[in-house]
Amino acid sequence: MKLDLHGMKHSDVELTVERFIMNHSTPLSIITGFSDRMRDLVITVVKRYQMRYEVPSHNAGMIIVTEKLNGRRCV
Repeated sequence: MKLDLHGMKHSDVELTVERFIMNHSTPLSIITGFSDRMRDLVITVVKRYQMRYEVPSHNAGMIIVTEKLNGRRCV
């Protein structure tokens, strides 16, 4: 499942990402573009939910959320 944050206001990002994470199964792709602020907002939410993530070396404008840190997949 993919979420594209292009054009979204920074003030709307945390709630949007939170809902996306809670309503979809991993793996999840979140397109942040190359905005450091957007990437930081997404990572803040991902860490809050204790999930693993990676920023692919071939695409620094994306975050891939893989699973809960305790090894269980998200619903």
